[in-house]
Amino acid sequence: MAASARYEITKNKKGEYRFTLIAANNKVLVESEYYATKEGCKKGIEALKHAVDKAEIKDAE
Repeated sequence: MAASARYEITKNKKGEYRFTLIAANNKVLVESEYYATKEGCKKGIEALKHAVDKAEIKDAE
């Protein structure tokens, strides 16, 4: 079974949450800001998914 990209949610010592988007090759693609709640963090993931789904590709040439 091939690895796939994943979101990991972590909690710091202050009790704040953040997510990290990790590529299938285990490289970090995105680290979020900290959120006060886990629910807020999950909403941040959904917002990123929504934004990326609608993102345009701009060719530099």
